[in-house]
Amino acid sequence: MFDTKRIVLWGTGVVGSMVLAEIVRHPRFELVGVGVNNPDKVGVDAGDLCGTGKTGVLATNSIEELIAARPDAVVHYGPTAQFADENIRVIGEFLRAGIDVCSTAMTPWVWPAMRQLPDVWRDPIAEACAAGGASCFTTGIDPGFANDLFPMTLMGLCGEVTSVRASELLDYTDYEGDYEFEMGIGHPPEFTALLEHSDLLIMAWGATVPMIAHAAGIELDRITTTWDKWVTPTDRRSAKGTVAAGTVAAIRFTINGIHDGREVITLEHVNRIGLDAAPDWPAGTRDDVYRVDILGSPSISQETSFRFTDGSGRTPAVAGCLATGMRALNAVPAVNALPPGWVTPLDLPLIPGVGAIR
Repeated sequence: MFDTKRIVLWGTGVVGSMVLAEIVRHPRFELVGVGVNNPDKVGVDAGDLCGTGKTGVLATNSIEELIAARPDAVVHYGPTAQFADENIRVIGEFLRAGIDVCSTAMTPWVWPAMRQLPDVWRDPIAEACAAGGASCFTTGIDPGFANDLFPMTLMGLCGEVTSVRASELLDYTDYEGDYEFEMGIGHPPEFTALLEHSDLLIMAWGATVPMIAHAAGIELDRITTTWDKWVTPTDRRSAKGTVAAGTVAAIRFTINGIHDGREVITLEHVNRIGLDAAPDWPAGTRDDVYRVDILGSPSISQETSFRFTDGSGRTPAVAGCLATGMRALNAVPAVNALPPGWVTPLDLPLIPGVGAIR
């Protein structure tokens, strides 16, 4: 048997609302509060926010009310690092109150020791953890378990590793997340996307590269990036409108860890509008996969796909979002058992999803 964990969920966007539905019916977790930023959601039953039956738990924007519920942890599905100040404020208040936080919001926090992480993003959380005797863990798919847990686990099966590459190979046709200004999709090729800036790309999405190096016991000489664009000759349909002919319909970037003068760790993204876009770029043996390729003794290739098989028609990208959110939730018992401070995937035991089989 297992102990039930009292959970506050913060953030009811795409990821948070899906996880909320899982918590409501999960035997290991008891929902004791829901935090929202949108004033229109305040006072709404949690069940109405996620499509389940009434729960009696009403959403609030009061952190004080949620702290008073005395949860074992907060699972935080707030916005991206573009809203760092708000994430730090909300998460910091819970930590100072002695409440552990498991989050998907600040991807640079996947590896807080990353040199590119600004002190103003690191120090307030470290101080809040110390003040409250609490722990903070960030996970996600990008970066996150598909780009660190999977490759590091497979590296443990090798006697020698010459190189390791973790790739996201996704069709964004039905994806409704932010990518226009971040990646430049839908813009003319001369447009410089936000993540096209090397330092910003490394800081935003490259945390898994130095983490893998640390886990392998090496120190990187430097981290480099590449960025390529593919321009569509025809209009392309997407969930967010039409990607016009002559604009970017696929991007490919890499974040590369260099050791002893050679590339040993690579994080790669290939994101397309349409499976036929950028036909010469990497693709999986199946559509929409996360892939790990290790060259070594032995060499290993693994592809992971996320799918809904419930007839809902939700896309693989959305299934991956749920997996991201559940990693944070299922980590709660392990994070509760750790000393106060930053928590990374290297601090966690195997998390098999206790209570998931039912």
